[in-house]
Order: sequence, then C-alpha cells, then structure tokens
Amino acid sequence: MGELSKRSTVYFKQEIHQALKIKAATTQQSISEIVNEAIRIALLEDHEDLEAFIERADEPILTYEALLADLKSHGKI
Repeated sequence: MGELSKRSTVYFKQEIHQALKIKAATTQQSISEIVNEAIRIALLEDHEDLEAFIERADEPILTYEALLADLKSHGKI
C-alpha cells in the first residue's frame, strides 16, 4: 500500500479469516490489499447499479402482466 491509508478494525468469522490468510499467502498480497480490492469492486458495482437506476428513472412503468403480454406477443415466451 504505497499511498496514505486509514486504519480500521474489522472482525472476521474464523473461517473467513483463515481463507484470507491462505489467499494472502498464495497470492503474495496482504489481507488489507485483498479486502480493499474486494470492497472497491463491490462499491463500483453499487455505483454502476445506481447510475443505471438514475438513467432509467424516467422510463414508463410496465406492470408484470403487461411485460408478460409483450413477451408473449413477440414469441419470447
């Protein structure tokens, strides 16, 4: 970790901590690097989901029944 970072205490279940230690040893990374990357990916996915939600906010609402009817009329189900 070359840049400045903040320190936090995180409590893992024993089996998760053991898996992290093994992964850290086999990938030659620290547990912090593994956890930081996993959290970065999770937050990026959340961000992408929120962007998609915002982009589609003005789309018309389609009921489940209308969706089924549309799919059937186009031979998709």
